[in-house]
Amino acid sequence: MKAVRYHAYGSPDVLQVQDVDMPAIGSDDLLVRVRAASVNPLDWHFMRGMPYLARLQAGLVRPKASARLGADMAGSVEAVGSNVTGFAPGDEVFGGLPELGTLAEYISIRQHAVVLPKPAGLTFEQAAAVPVAGFTALQALRDKGKLQAGQRVLINGAAGGVGTFAVQIAKALGADVTGVCSTAKVELVGSIGADHVIDYTKDDYTRSGQRYDLLVDIAGNRTLAECRRVLNPRGVLVGVGAPEKGRWIGPAGRGLKIVLLSPLVSQRLTVFLAQQRRDDLAVLRDLIDTGKVTPVIDTTYPLTAVAQAIAHLETGHARGKVVVSV
Repeated sequence: MKAVRYHAYGSPDVLQVQDVDMPAIGSDDLLVRVRAASVNPLDWHFMRGMPYLARLQAGLVRPKASARLGADMAGSVEAVGSNVTGFAPGDEVFGGLPELGTLAEYISIRQHAVVLPKPAGLTFEQAAAVPVAGFTALQALRDKGKLQAGQRVLINGAAGGVGTFAVQIAKALGADVTGVCSTAKVELVGSIGADHVIDYTKDDYTRSGQRYDLLVDIAGNRTLAECRRVLNPRGVLVGVGAPEKGRWIGPAGRGLKIVLLSPLVSQRLTVFLAQQRRDDLAVLRDLIDTGKVTPVIDTTYPLTAVAQAIAHLETGHARGKVVVSV
């Protein structure tokens, strides 16, 4: 079978599509024929080995032989182990792999992993766009932000993979939603449900005088003082992303500043990494099935062009998710 591998850290040029052995499946496993996978910032961090913190998992000097990329997927069940119940060959499924490896033609997954039947109304490409970005948006709003109906939420970075899910999920939770994006993406953010859209190239939202109950900061491109200025006295900042800075801990540096500052101010400042949860995948599927959330796809690349897919994601200009068709 074909799978993406890398044997050195560096630019997307280090990625290779190679012939590898089919994955073995045990009595509790599913063999899934991957039809589509999406790429996430996690992939380029491991690919580049930057920040160095990523190498604790992937390999200190060079990637381990077991190093893989890809956390999201959608596909069809090819075979099941003898103990598997609830899935059968031919079932269309979607989900994620916390250990990475979905950029491949076939993967082996435990039956109790984060995998569920694919929403019937989605293509494989749309379904593959859901897990990581959807988990991040849902958990940022519901779990960390404690968002309640009627509250005002500001989403900085509303047009990207996480942002497009965050706008739609916040609306589904009953919030008044303001999205921040560039000029070229204003129409998109409005079309997916934002009540208000701020073009950051024309207006400085940190000096508008508007106050919000929750700021989900995906772009991470404003200082913490500026972020606090747009919050109510008891408002909440949830830091999701940050620019790539520093070789050692990279975006985690901003998270550390948030953690240290939070006890000193009236507002609640928090940062987190999303967790892959089967229950939350079910929540996202329900939101999709009821028409409240629709994945937004920027571009779909073939597996042979995975380097171009990740290079495009790294530009930071994608509208929604970047997907790989397998």
